[in-house]
Amino acid sequence: MIEQILQKALGGQRIDAGEAVQLFACTDMNLLGNVATRLARMRRETDDNVVTYIIDRNINYTNVCVTDCGFCAFYRHEGHDEAYVLPFETIAKKIEELVAIGGRQLLMQGGHHKDLRIDYFEDLFRRIKERFDVHLHALSPPEIVHITKISKISLKETLERLIAAGLDSIPGGGAEILVDRVRKIISPHKCTADQWLEVMDQAHRLGLRTTATMMYGHVETVEERVEHLLRIRDQQDKTGGFTAFIPWPFQPGRTELAQKIAPKPNTGLDYLRNLAICRIVLDNIDNIQSSWVTQGPKIGQMALYFGANDMGSVMMEENVVSAAGTTYHLDEKEICRLISDSGHTPQKRNMQYEFV
Repeated sequence: MIEQILQKALGGQRIDAGEAVQLFACTDMNLLGNVATRLARMRRETDDNVVTYIIDRNINYTNVCVTDCGFCAFYRHEGHDEAYVLPFETIAKKIEELVAIGGRQLLMQGGHHKDLRIDYFEDLFRRIKERFDVHLHALSPPEIVHITKISKISLKETLERLIAAGLDSIPGGGAEILVDRVRKIISPHKCTADQWLEVMDQAHRLGLRTTATMMYGHVETVEERVEHLLRIRDQQDKTGGFTAFIPWPFQPGRTELAQKIAPKPNTGLDYLRNLAICRIVLDNIDNIQSSWVTQGPKIGQMALYFGANDMGSVMMEENVVSAAGTTYHLDEKEICRLISDSGHTPQKRNMQYEFV
């Protein structure tokens, strides 16, 4: 039955929910990897040997957050000794360091701060754009929903004002699992699954491109994991604005959630199986990123044989995953070496996956 499902995918037919669930029972990793790799090549319009990457920097403008997500070890409450909101000159210095190594994209995300309303971000984005020639990839959907609430304006107005101030695209963070049963357990104060998708829907219709993510391996079932993938696929059918999909496993270290649920280890093998199934199910998203930031360079490299065609970012700075105790760092030379050693050709890109 597994082989019939995979043949169906290779024939260009769409996999349904029941078939996707069955794929998670597949123990033939070589078969899954082979099919995922072939599908990845079929999705590309250019040389099928190319693997892309980007140079950007993740700046967390604040770690103050009111959502208290159980899976997050990064956030702090206001008044905590380690709580911060970065001053502009600190942000500017970080951007200068990014530009100095050839980076032209800024990934900016942060906590849900109760005092940072729309005018804060308009001012911040304008100052960044006036001073630097960078692509501003900023504010995940939960952050945007939070801004609309505390600013008491509509989602459409929020997005339009952010775009006018310089927002170029939106990262897909905060998706976790797009099933409200799961979200009520791991992030009860964050936006709902429908709200996450509504931000992406309106952003796409306003001309913004975005990414999409999945954080799995905590309290969700396989069926809920599949539901997440199908909701992303359905949204892509409607608006076509997702440039890439990035799945990664829950990082339990130093998190409240890990103490409550005693999660099973998310192994590299589990990651590669999940990655391959994402490629097989998401037949309308061209690019799947390898998550070497959570998996390390070797599994990150193996991901290129399980459906990934992008190594993500050099990631000059990363604070959220590392707060949970997972710390990997690669520079541009090392990323290119990993790609080359896997038999592929490294190619720098921008957020739209255009070669640069």
